[in-house]
Amino acid sequence: MRLQGKRAFITAAGQGIGRAIAEAYLREGADVTATDLNDGLLEGLKGARCFALDVTDRAALQSAVADAAPDILVNCAGVVHAGSIADATDDEFDFAMNLNVRAQFHSMQAALPGMVERGGGSIVNIASVASTILAAPNRYLYATSKAAVIASTKSVAVDYVQKGVRANAICPGTVDSPSLHDRLRATGNYEAALEAFIARQPMGRIGLPEEIAHLAVYLGSDESGFTTGQAHVIDGGWANG
Repeated sequence: MRLQGKRAFITAAGQGIGRAIAEAYLREGADVTATDLNDGLLEGLKGARCFALDVTDRAALQSAVADAAPDILVNCAGVVHAGSIADATDDEFDFAMNLNVRAQFHSMQAALPGMVERGGGSIVNIASVASTILAAPNRYLYATSKAAVIASTKSVAVDYVQKGVRANAICPGTVDSPSLHDRLRATGNYEAALEAFIARQPMGRIGLPEEIAHLAVYLGSDESGFTTGQAHVIDGGWANG
């Protein structure tokens, strides 16, 4: 029970990485508030406090975070846009930054005062290896926004390191999730797209959400008490390729 007695607030907890983190946190004894834009996806998270939340609604997000008074804040909500800079539109740019970056900005703003008052806390932001770490083809908007997540995380870590609050980013490679399979189907050739994604992985497979959740448990727990301001790569060796 590595998270016993800790309150955790998780966005996009309905499926994929967010769901795996919520389940892992519950197993480790955390008091979990699990949110998702689609609250139907939260079914089955027994023991968690679950409700629908649009993280792009600043007032709703900050009210929910403040009410939960989390010791651990996990920002999972995000969107992946395909295409190069030539394909990107202003509306897509705004949406990517609002969901991937601004929502984390607002949730951290709401969580930090309480964490400081209680003497500590841990923020875990989901970024990506496609960011400042490596360039993935046709991921301009995604990489730009996830690079901002890393910078935002590091800035919070520096400003709050002497106030007992830690902030770290998790930077996954390609991870098996419903959204990944949606993107593969959108290519028009699911099997070929899946083979291409696997082929670029040195381990010969894509990651599992549970593998990301293990790292999120560590970063949320006191075991990582000397770790802050880091972009933790968990990508099966892709960035080393």
